[in-house]
Parts: sequence; structure tokens; C-alpha cells
Amino acid sequence: MEAVLITGGSGLIGTALTQQLLHQGFAVRHLSRHAGRNAPVPVFRWDVAKGTLDPRAVEGVDHIVHLSGAGIADKRWTPTRRKELHTSRVDAADLLRHEVELTGTWPKTFISASGVNYYGTVTGARIFSERDPPAGDFIGGLCQAWENAADRWAPHCRVVILRTPVVLSNRGGALPKMAAPARWGLAAPLGSGKQWLPWVHLDDLVHAYLHAVRDARIHGACNIAAPEQVRNHDFMRAVAKTLNRPFIAPRVPAFLLRAVLDGPAGLVLEGSRVSSEKLVQAGFRFNHPHLAEALKSLLG
Repeated sequence: MEAVLITGGSGLIGTALTQQLLHQGFAVRHLSRHAGRNAPVPVFRWDVAKGTLDPRAVEGVDHIVHLSGAGIADKRWTPTRRKELHTSRVDAADLLRHEVELTGTWPKTFISASGVNYYGTVTGARIFSERDPPAGDFIGGLCQAWENAADRWAPHCRVVILRTPVVLSNRGGALPKMAAPARWGLAAPLGSGKQWLPWVHLDDLVHAYLHAVRDARIHGACNIAAPEQVRNHDFMRAVAKTLNRPFIAPRVPAFLLRAVLDGPAGLVLEGSRVSSEKLVQAGFRFNHPHLAEALKSLLG
């Protein structure tokens, strides 16, 4: 039985991935800042800020999935928050690598999350692929540092990085927040509404992680976004339609979002398409390639 260690295992993606891994016969364990009461798998403690990690967590691990990271859009990007975003992703991967190095036994695979904002908070006609460079803005730099920390594992094991867009789930994340005003007939585009909104169904994202664990041919960074990517205006219209609600509310002004959200506003006011062709060529298939069907499965 192969063992998988997940950082951030109690989050939306980690919880769903844990369930699937257990169902597929893997032994799963989590790394967490808190002891896991009633957790379905063994939970080991770590504190990245203090540089401490329970060494038992990495004993006999075959695959590591690095999902930990403070929420990108949860708070304003103050200097303290920017440091926290970096520490919870980059320093966490380095601490884990240092602890594994002490054991002298490396896993087969290190799989790290990343974001499609690696390419920057921009709106344009370009469809970004893994060959494109990182953006020079804060979020592009953060994703680059995050991925560099993953690449430092490459001399010792296979490394896979999944660049992820908005994850659609009815159990958390962005969709319930977007659907809430729509249920009251207040669905509205954000800013111009012309920005692209790449997305992926949670089930497809979990299957992509499973695919990365199992298929040793997959290496490096891979975009994971559904083939049908629409603009924000059309996305919000589709949410309203799925809920059988009108779509007549005026656009939410960009200046208002910037006043409320500050730096993270760019994440919702800008967006471009990305290509998932590399992952598809590696044998991955989307179960939810179309937005209308995906929303119906989650909201219908």
C-alpha cells in the first residue's frame, strides 16, 4: 500500500482528495498546524513559522501533495499578509524538503499546487500555456517562488505542479459566494465583465491529482482548467440561469471592488484563458468540460 502525505489536507481540495485516495486504496496522512480530532487519517503537527515538523510524518512516504497555503483573496495584501502567503507556500515546501533530506529516503513524487495567476492578473486574447513566463506582478512572483520551491525537489524525485484556476464546488470556495446574490436575483458581472474566468470542477481537479500520483510520465508544470472558459459576464449569467433567477443586476463597479478588496481585487477584475493541452496529452480527461453541466451538477 503506497502512502501519501498531504499538506493542507483539511481544506476543500485536500478533504476531497483524501476521500478519493482512501477509496483507491492508498494510505493517507496529513500535516497540519493543529491536532486532528476525529480526522479520517493520521494527522501530524508542523509549524512552518517556527520551523518545526513531526519527523514521523515523512517516514515511508511514497508521494507528497503540497496543498498548504493561506487564502490568496481572504485578506488585503498588507506586508504582513504577503509574508504569510509566501511562508505558507514556499517556506513550507522548503521545511518539508529539509526534514525529508534528514531521513535520507526521498518520495517517488512531489506534487505542488500553484495558480494560473502565474501568468499575471491580465485580460487579453492570449491563451497561456506552460511555455509562457511568469508575470512580474505580486501574484505572478508568488506563484513563481512557490513553483521554484517545488522544483528544488527535482534532483531527488519526480515533480509535478498543477496550476489551478477558480475551483467550483458546492462545499466551499468561490462558487457559493458567487451563487448567494444570484439566489436573490442579484447576479451581476464584476467590473467590465469582459475578463476571462478559467475554472475547474472540484472532481476534475481531484482526479488530476490522482492522475499525477499514478502516472510517472507526468513532469513539471501543468495547467488544469476546463476546456470551456468564458468571460465573467457569461459565467454570472450561467449561474443565474442554473438557479432559475433573472440576470438584470447592473455591473459591480471596479472602483468599488478595489476599495473593498485592495490588491486581491485584480484576481476578480482581470483574467485570461489557459490551455490544459499538456495534461490532456498525458492522458487526462475532463468529466466536466462544459460550464452549464458543471453548474447544474453543483447548483441544480
